[in-house]
Amino acid sequence: MLDSVTSTALSSALDGLALRQRTIAENIANVNTPDYQAKRVLFEDRLRSAVESGAGAVSPTVERSLEPTRRNGNNVNLDTETLSNIDTVLRYQFAAQALSGQAASLTKAIGQASA
Repeated sequence: MLDSVTSTALSSALDGLALRQRTIAENIANVNTPDYQAKRVLFEDRLRSAVESGAGAVSPTVERSLEPTRRNGNNVNLDTETLSNIDTVLRYQFAAQALSGQAASLTKAIGQASA
């Protein structure tokens, strides 16, 4: 069960979401840095394809944001980053709870089998 497609996919999602949170924090920290280009973490489309193929494991990628730049060459949009952070936190919590629920089910099954 720990190597199931679901567990692997949830673990990959947690890795991608954690990287996204770090990337958002870096973007926000550089909101006023001239010529800083915001970054985006991508993994959902590849994760969906991996799950459909029965694999479930993917690595996230970091790409440059295509947001328009301001006069100082910076393209960090604080509103976009804030909304993305809220979305990422909620997704992370959901995935962590789902993985925790799988572990609890496994622990319960092991306990019943040994009783």
